[in-house]
Amino acid sequence: MAQESKMEYKYINKIDYPCDLKQLPIAALPDVCNELRDFIIHELSHNPGHLGASLGTIELTVALHYVFDTPNDKLVWDVGHQAYAHKILTGRRNRFSTNRQFKGLAPFPTPLESEYDAFIAGHASNSISAALGIEIGERQKPKDKRHHVVAIIGDGAMTGGLAFEGLNNTSMDKNDLLIILNDNNMAIDPIHGGITQYLVDLTTSETYNKWRWKFYQLLVKMHLMNEKRTNKMRRFTNNIKTCLSQQTTNIFRGLNLRYFGPADGHDVITMVRILNEIKNHRGPKVLHIITKKGKGYAPAENDQTTWHAPGEFNVESGERINGQTTKPQLWQEVFGETLLDLARNNDKIVGITPAMPSGCSMCIMQKVYPERVFDVGIAEGHAVTFSAGMAKEGLIPYCNIYSSFLQRAYDNIIHDVALLKLHVVLCIDRAGIVGNDGATHHGLFDLAYLRPIPNLTIGAPMTAKDLQQMLTIAQDYNAPIAIRYPRGKVNSEKTKTEQQDVRVGKGLCLREGTEIAVLSIGTIGNTVAAAIDDINSQQPTMEYSSFAHYDMRWLKPLDTELLDYIGSHFRCVFTVEDGVINGGFGSAVLEYFSDKGYSPRVTRLGINDQFVEHGSTQELYHMLHLDKEGICESLLSALEK
Repeated sequence: MAQESKMEYKYINKIDYPCDLKQLPIAALPDVCNELRDFIIHELSHNPGHLGASLGTIELTVALHYVFDTPNDKLVWDVGHQAYAHKILTGRRNRFSTNRQFKGLAPFPTPLESEYDAFIAGHASNSISAALGIEIGERQKPKDKRHHVVAIIGDGAMTGGLAFEGLNNTSMDKNDLLIILNDNNMAIDPIHGGITQYLVDLTTSETYNKWRWKFYQLLVKMHLMNEKRTNKMRRFTNNIKTCLSQQTTNIFRGLNLRYFGPADGHDVITMVRILNEIKNHRGPKVLHIITKKGKGYAPAENDQTTWHAPGEFNVESGERINGQTTKPQLWQEVFGETLLDLARNNDKIVGITPAMPSGCSMCIMQKVYPERVFDVGIAEGHAVTFSAGMAKEGLIPYCNIYSSFLQRAYDNIIHDVALLKLHVVLCIDRAGIVGNDGATHHGLFDLAYLRPIPNLTIGAPMTAKDLQQMLTIAQDYNAPIAIRYPRGKVNSEKTKTEQQDVRVGKGLCLREGTEIAVLSIGTIGNTVAAAIDDINSQQPTMEYSSFAHYDMRWLKPLDTELLDYIGSHFRCVFTVEDGVINGGFGSAVLEYFSDKGYSPRVTRLGINDQFVEHGSTQELYHMLHLDKEGICESLLSALEK
């Protein structure tokens, strides 16, 4: 139920676009920030989303839209968690209640939704590279047609390798890109007293930079300055600022980027002044601001991990609303608890996660064996190769990465793990449809992109017991193995699959049938079983089932003995998977039948050649005809042919 705000909104109800914000006096901006913060807190209390990061960037967002001419000037957000205030100020306030909902606002910035979203921001660490490309594009225009480009990176995204690649390229190319580092964990340089603020005031002031530019032009006219000497001079001035501020040299200074800060990211008036002063400076530059995740809401400030995306909550009490008296077990908890059990009995087992110890439940092992769990930050490629190095020395790394983020480590899997046949266990969380985070987060491609890789075994459990057994098998497998499973609640119903142990490369017949064989892989097999039960219950006069159901369990190696039987005994075969059908499980079955000369009619059910929007998992599976009703309809249509 929505919780009404007690605050009367004097300003934000009149701000439809940034042009309306610009009409306000600068003195009104702190009140605008307070209203935005209150609005976001109350909206997210009943329509869950990413709360903490967006509360931390409100002053920055207001200042950016107050100073820059958006959408002509381009704001490139990194990690869309930061951008709720941006959405509200750019024509989407009245629709913000639909954020992350089916057919509502997208969960992250995307140009497909608004011209104010300069680039997509679903995965971390891409803002600098994208913004640099946009800025170079702007430089091709006549000077009077060019616009500013700003990359806003933060909330952990600086640990991603792509961010450093972008920084390196930015430092070498001629460009005027402004990079804002939203440092919400004091990860690089905390504020050090008055001298630091003095230097921020000095180096960003109009007078200082005007005389600095005139002095530079004089040196050029006297032939005392060229590009090589300019770089040396910039290094010299950076070193002077480093000495005066008692700060160690940071990576931006080391890359010869002009560096400003750190500055207080929650002082909106100061932020406006600084942005106005530096926005026209020539050359690449970095503004480092310090913010607090969850700023302005005490529960979110005090427990930043929980309140990153807290679900529904009571605004007044700060109590999170579960909505259930008994909490069903989650797949992530099954993983975490099983990993701890294995680690207790095998001291070679280690855990690796890229910034998701709580999300994937590796925190369960981390609490008991902190020295054996490694959170490497948002760096999926590194996580895989780091795991490969440990495997090379005899450790057994369980590397847990969300399916959509594992895409970023594809080369690492091939080159660093599979090629050497190293004993790395890839635990692929959030496989299949994940819900409200949408197209950038659905784990739909892993079966298809992992299947061609030599030396790699790929399993997908249908039940919690299957997952436990696959994780247990993996510790002694001595080769690369990937195990994929979904987000959310474990199916509590007992199935025949729990009566038989899991063996690599072996599937299981869940139901005998006579005409049509249904082959499923992974947890969607539970939906298939329910669909077949429904069909049979609607036809009580049938003495047998027309539908046989097989849980294949393994994409690679396939159970060829079982496929030989199916290919030679059934006129019609359905394959069902919660991933893309192009190159996935169904394709593997088709290829095998074709190679062996079997000719049943094969229908593949899965995700067609499309990206899937955001919405609840129930809504999305229904839209895709992969819920119980949709599968029933597909199966019954086969009986009529």
